[in-house]
Amino acid sequence: MKKLLSLILALFAVATATAQQLPDVKVENAEGKIISARELVGKPLIICYWSITCKPCIQELMTILDQIEDWKAEADFEVVAVSVDDARLKATAKAKAKAFSNDFICLFDSNQDLKRAMNVSLTPQSFVVDSKGNIVYSHTGYTPGSEQELIDKVIAISKKK
Repeated sequence: MKKLLSLILALFAVATATAQQLPDVKVENAEGKIISARELVGKPLIICYWSITCKPCIQELMTILDQIEDWKAEADFEVVAVSVDDARLKATAKAKAKAFSNDFICLFDSNQDLKRAMNVSLTPQSFVVDSKGNIVYSHTGYTPGSEQELIDKVIAISKKK
């Protein structure tokens, strides 16, 4: 029994010690420049995957937009809105992104390479990434109020510095 418990604890230690990192995948930013997602690392990030046809995605982004000024008073972080719309909807997604591009970093993952690298299967999906690029929290779906979990995680990791 002791050996089994030791094995379980060792596996848990390995699993927690190897946090998933923000992948080094190329995506297009709002200016049309191809960048690596890893270039965004440096301060905590809230990364929100969205699609122009996903009403809960838009609702989550607009709710975050409404609260971002208050949140920024509590922590230094960035919101990254990653559109997973394909080439047919990219222009529409870019037009919609202009509504929040002053407050968010907007990325366009038309080939869905970043989406696959981060194992996103449904939208909306949101992540909190610490200043070193470690993914510390993930949430799928949106219900009003769930955005508070995102800022709570950002504040928690900001206080650990």
